[in-house]
Amino acid sequence: MLPEPIPAAGAILMRDAADAGSPPEILMIERGASLTFLGGAMVFPGGRVDPDDHALARIAEDREEAAARIAAIRETIEEVGLAIGLSPSPSPEAIAALRDGLTRGRGFATLLDEAGLRIAVKRLTPFTRWCPEYVPVRRFDARFYLAAIPRDRSEPRIDGGETARAEWMTARDALDRADRGEMRIIFPTRRTLERLTLYPDYPAAVADAEAWPVRRITPFWEDRDGERHLCIPDDLGFPVTAEPASRVERG
Repeated sequence: MLPEPIPAAGAILMRDAADAGSPPEILMIERGASLTFLGGAMVFPGGRVDPDDHALARIAEDREEAAARIAAIRETIEEVGLAIGLSPSPSPEAIAALRDGLTRGRGFATLLDEAGLRIAVKRLTPFTRWCPEYVPVRRFDARFYLAAIPRDRSEPRIDGGETARAEWMTARDALDRADRGEMRIIFPTRRTLERLTLYPDYPAAVADAEAWPVRRITPFWEDRDGERHLCIPDDLGFPVTAEPASRVERG
């Protein structure tokens, strides 16, 4: 019997490249090597949905969805010191104060009230949702959202704990580096990065995300051409929907 998945959320942060016409860059973080879950893997900023996220979402029509977006906003502040989905746009000092308060265990709602900030959940675009059945340690139902950030406000500040490093790179660069063994990515991250290579800019990514449904993806095994593959549905916008078992990297 599989355990109930833990609700989680993450942000796929995108910024314009330094050179006009080049593909947008994606922020990826390396989880601390000593962590039990995905230690040493490169992932998107994110984490579990907390009770305070639900409290902030209490007046939303879809509380689960709103709480997940709030969690993605909060986790991005905690892990890389960057603010998305807040209005008005906070100063670096305000972001630092929010992060410090979260680190000390203060409620996100209280911190936002003190800073005169409000959540702007519509600035995040639903992109994908993963809930693998493979359970090495714990099982998450993780929703991921696209979010844009200006290049001049995009310098990450890592916590040195759960986050070992943070780096901007194109989706293609991330895949190439993983193929060369320079960084570790798991199956859902690879599929997501492959889809992100399709977009010349953030508006194109948002337009495509809005053109496809976002359903909870649970990868499944299937024999293809005499070889076992880990697969996902082919109607969710992903350019690659199967990978041979010999190449699959899981959590």
